[in-house]
Amino acid sequence: MTPQQLGTVLVTGGAGFIGCALSERLASAAERWVVVDSLHPQVHATQSRPAALAEAAELVVGDVTEPELWDRVLADVRPDLVIHLAAETGTAQSLSEASRHARVNVVGTTELLDGLGRAGIVPSGFLLSSSRAVYGEGSWQRADGTSFVPGQRSHAQFERGQWDFEGATPLPSSVASTWPTPTSVYGATKLAQEHILSAWVDAHDSALGILRLQNVYGPGQSLINSYTGIVSLFSQWAAEGRSIPVYEDGRITRDFVYIEDVADAFTALAGQMPQAGVVRYDVGSGVATTIFEIAGHIAEYHGAPAPHVTGQYRDGDVRHAACDIRPTTEALGWEPQWSVARGVAGLQEWIAAQQES
Repeated sequence: MTPQQLGTVLVTGGAGFIGCALSERLASAAERWVVVDSLHPQVHATQSRPAALAEAAELVVGDVTEPELWDRVLADVRPDLVIHLAAETGTAQSLSEASRHARVNVVGTTELLDGLGRAGIVPSGFLLSSSRAVYGEGSWQRADGTSFVPGQRSHAQFERGQWDFEGATPLPSSVASTWPTPTSVYGATKLAQEHILSAWVDAHDSALGILRLQNVYGPGQSLINSYTGIVSLFSQWAAEGRSIPVYEDGRITRDFVYIEDVADAFTALAGQMPQAGVVRYDVGSGVATTIFEIAGHIAEYHGAPAPHVTGQYRDGDVRHAACDIRPTTEALGWEPQWSVARGVAGLQEWIAAQQES
């Protein structure tokens, strides 16, 4: 990509996991790469500029929910492209801190748009980092071939140890066929972001590209945030020689997608933004992996004891989450390159390097 293609890029939450990975890929190709981030201590222990943030990135520390921040930033920056990553991301945490998640994810988005309005700026496009959480449990299929949307598993169901929906199997989520039915406050706020930005760009003849990300992991993810990134948490336990505890019966499934593949997907979409309107894509590995399986990969890498099933659960957790990536690969020419085994090894090597430095 050339600077003429990207122009001035504004990245909210751009000092985080995905933002730093994107800056390494794209910041030097932009006329300006301006990052707005609060450096929240839940993610940034020292609240200092991350070493992984590209040198070309201009960092503005501030809260996206504050109108004054946007007036200050947009007096100096006229973005051609806005990459909206800023969000509170703890699925379980969102049940007990709903206002915090709504404030950052929903109000932070509307304050950004209001700031653009006051400044008289209409970017040519937005890229939104959305989530598989918008699907909730997604769709399941009965033995007779009919499908249904089961909704959220109840607390009573968990207490009975009834982990699955009886007589049914899960279907991979797809933008084209799976109706979003979030089962967490976090998922509801991410879907709200999609709706808010869609309404705004349609009214302003701008464009919006939405990537619904599955479980992203890899080098650069926070090692102190216990609410996100089970892969990094499992990795630290295994490195200490501990047996990894796995919830429910160990057969919860997720689609683990490596950070390099996610950065490739953003890069591909940034280069193929529509002139106007909204496009949505699923981004994952396309492979459903049980939590017990990924815990086993991590334990094997470290020579740790085998994982053990605890029977514990988290209210609001979905049972199965995976996606159909074929439409994304066909539309964007993007293909994930990292298997779970290779990605787990890459993360372990990075964690070891952090601990040595």
